[in-house]
Amino acid sequence: MTLFLVLGVVGLVLLGVSLLLGDLFDGIFDALPSDVFSSAVIGGFVSAFGFGAALSDGLGTPTWLAVVVGGLVGVVFAWFAGWLTRVVRGGGSDDTVTTEDTVGRDAKVVTGIPEGGFGVVRVLVGGHSLQLNARADGPVEPGTEVYVTAVLSPTAVAVAPVHRELG
Repeated sequence: MTLFLVLGVVGLVLLGVSLLLGDLFDGIFDALPSDVFSSAVIGGFVSAFGFGAALSDGLGTPTWLAVVVGGLVGVVFAWFAGWLTRVVRGGGSDDTVTTEDTVGRDAKVVTGIPEGGFGVVRVLVGGHSLQLNARADGPVEPGTEVYVTAVLSPTAVAVAPVHRELG
């Protein structure tokens, strides 16, 4: 049980430090999608795993079952830490939003984009809704979900359609 409690405390320390200083692993796991390996997610998992396994062990379950229970509790808390991190990062701000802030963001086509011409897209950045002129490689119908690939000017961006996987 002592090992599980030590893991719980180490996880809490990692989580606390990541909340105060930001992601400790920033840049290390950039090749992987989303924030699966951020320090907040890892800290939440290790902490919940340790305390969940210690509680289960304290209730008299076999060690293998305590590890399984700790793992399940850890996964739930890791998911919650990741979700909470995304919510906090996506929140509004008082900073001035620029066109450069839209690169990589999802957008929706408001006015269709013709071949070789411009249409209009709506992009949400930090709680601010921006309407920008947009150009695409091909025609794009109104209502289509796209993402911003580049800035063409202070009022115009290049976009590409979001392709959904079939399944």
